[in-house]
Amino acid sequence: MAALLEAIEVKRKMVFEHEGVPFACLDAEVSTPTARGGQTLVRLKMRNLLTRAVFDKTFKAGERFKEPDLVTVDASYLYSDGDGSYFLDQESYETLQLSPDMVGDALEFLLEGMMIRLDKFNGNPIGLELPQQVELTVEYTEPGVRGDTASGAVTKLAKLETGLEIRVPFFIKTGEKIKVYTETREFAGRA
Repeated sequence: MAALLEAIEVKRKMVFEHEGVPFACLDAEVSTPTARGGQTLVRLKMRNLLTRAVFDKTFKAGERFKEPDLVTVDASYLYSDGDGSYFLDQESYETLQLSPDMVGDALEFLLEGMMIRLDKFNGNPIGLELPQQVELTVEYTEPGVRGDTASGAVTKLAKLETGLEIRVPFFIKTGEKIKVYTETREFAGRA
């Protein structure tokens, strides 16, 4: 039997199940009434882990939620095709498929063999977590021209091996390996 969690106990970054769907709490706000007999309410900003939609909902303090059957496993990226992206579960050696909308723009950071974290709900894959930084090779960038810094142009556009385009410092050359922040899509340094 899964443990039950009261709405008033839900805190930021906790995961809970509501109406058969897993949610992650992004923010929790408790409002206690000033009048006698008033009910304490909990306003949750939550993300649906299946659809990635974010919304606010208010619950009574005593409402209960189940803990979801949510597991995070290590997986390596294999390949992508028209049907989705495929990953190898590092514990069970089972091939897991994520649909294109589950992967989203994370494909711009994935290289064959890269290790990621995969979320599974009731044994089925529902999403992935990228590392904070990834190392990618610069496929093409304009050469840095002496005097570029005088105009204040200290960055230039670079196309990376996955197709992602980001701004990099003018001294970065084609063929160099660089680190990129996955959350902000910004240059993090040389690899």
